[in-house]
Amino acid sequence: MGKVRTEHVKRMARELVERFPDKFTTDFENNKKLVNALTNISSTKLRNRIAGYTTRLIAITYGAGAPESEEEIE
Repeated sequence: MGKVRTEHVKRMARELVERFPDKFTTDFENNKKLVNALTNISSTKLRNRIAGYTTRLIAITYGAGAPESEEEIE
């Protein structure tokens, strides 16, 4: 069986994507830095889970046409 994300992780990720939809991409490392900058989460594990789910949400929302980095956006 796969791992299940908690509702807290899902809620935080959805809220961040709704508030800053143009900042997040399908690049996990970029999203990890953004989550760290936009929130005050002290736990590295929680930050990574939120960044991972955010990456997944962007990939699902925009499909294969999602920008992978900020260079592609410009």
